[in-house]
Amino acid sequence: MSIIDADAHVIETERTWTFMLEEERRFAPEVLVSKKNGIEFWRIDDRVVPNSNLGLNVPQDARDLTDVSSRLAHMDALGIAVQVLYPTLFLRPLTARAEVDLALSRGYNRWLANIWTLGKGRLRWVVIPPLRSMDQALEEINFGKANGACGVFMRGNEGERLLSDSSLFPLYREAQRLDLPICVHAGTGTFSYYDQYGQDVFSRFKLPSVGAFNNLIYQGVPDKFPQLRWSFVETTSQWLPYAVNDLVIRIQAEREFQRKYAGHVLTQARPKERHLNAATILSDNRVYVACQTTDDLAYVAGCVGEDHITVGTDYGHADYSNDIEAIQTLAQGGKISAAFGRKILSDNPKRLYGL
Repeated sequence: MSIIDADAHVIETERTWTFMLEEERRFAPEVLVSKKNGIEFWRIDDRVVPNSNLGLNVPQDARDLTDVSSRLAHMDALGIAVQVLYPTLFLRPLTARAEVDLALSRGYNRWLANIWTLGKGRLRWVVIPPLRSMDQALEEINFGKANGACGVFMRGNEGERLLSDSSLFPLYREAQRLDLPICVHAGTGTFSYYDQYGQDVFSRFKLPSVGAFNNLIYQGVPDKFPQLRWSFVETTSQWLPYAVNDLVIRIQAEREFQRKYAGHVLTQARPKERHLNAATILSDNRVYVACQTTDDLAYVAGCVGEDHITVGTDYGHADYSNDIEAIQTLAQGGKISAAFGRKILSDNPKRLYGL
């Protein structure tokens, strides 16, 4: 069984920005160090963000990918065949300027492409689209597809837009053509939302993804792109029964409202009649969700099935989602059946990422 870590991370360093195009390096983030406590920050386009969430339970050269062979050796020790790499800095909004957004995204993507070439096929990644320019975003996901990317990175909201916004449909259409899933990681791309919640990590990073799941399916967006896969990463899977139940009863109630009050003006803006089955909602919409080993997986699977659950270690991070031994915990069995464990560790992420 080839075990796949569906959510690992890279830590951006000053080396990351050496992959920016020469004419765009004036936009490179600058490291600031606090004189008071030595804590590092990034200054990006007149905003200052912490260089934080640095995991101390992994070798630094493996965490920062300054030595790819060190990461591969640690993966061997953890029993991991392939890691899918997500960013760290980009889990928050960084700039409102399209030219800076493009420069940062393009530099990051070329850094990850270089890592892929050194990773012997074991370090795959999700490409970051500069969404303030759709033409450039489409160019970047094509670059990613040609250079080892196996997904498209998004956050639960993007630049004051919900993920159901039709302005994002060209991205979904091209991702579908390229056979790249849309990978919604915990985080936000909206300044007003990010600033509002301050240090409330749960609201700031987790809730946007849960809301995006609900909104995308409620608005029928997966129906518009019938070959496109979707993933929700680092929000656990424990919320699924609640969110799915909410969708089912909401749409049932609206169907009854439409039937009872047909022709009334209040029914005209509601979604067309649809039926959702809680047990098949993930498979019907080609949605995958990354769990944590602390989830009640038997309960979750009883609600939504076993075939669309994955797991990640959150490798490289220091927050409470990090579980460097998650793969080993599931592989050793006992908490779930061996067959379900194989699906989570290998079969499901292979289908999701097209590996």
